[in-house]
Amino acid sequence: MTSDERPVTDERPAATEAGLDDDERARRVAALNELLDLMRPAVQADGGDLVLTGLDVEQGIVEVELQGACGSCAISGMTLKGGVERLLRQRLDWVTEVRGGVDESIDFFESVSLGRGGYVPRS
Repeated sequence: MTSDERPVTDERPAATEAGLDDDERARRVAALNELLDLMRPAVQADGGDLVLTGLDVEQGIVEVELQGACGSCAISGMTLKGGVERLLRQRLDWVTEVRGGVDESIDFFESVSLGRGGYVPRS
């Protein structure tokens, strides 16, 4: 985790309609952060990063963002859908939806220079 990042925690009040107690909420947040930390090195190897931007543990909604070189990567959408979402939903049974995006605020040429980008097979 870089110095400008902070772990995202579930921001809803302790007493919830879904009936999750604080211990269960904490377990879910910890499991999610652990899994994201497991996935991040693969994204970072290509000059990008994977950041948790929002979370609703009761609804099972996780929001993530690809940053850095991912802004210029042709397969960033596949990384979100086929990689991040698939793993989160397979390994965390409470995850019902993964929302994601790519931080496009970085200059395209700077983004390209950050990493080697995604592998695109030749036909």
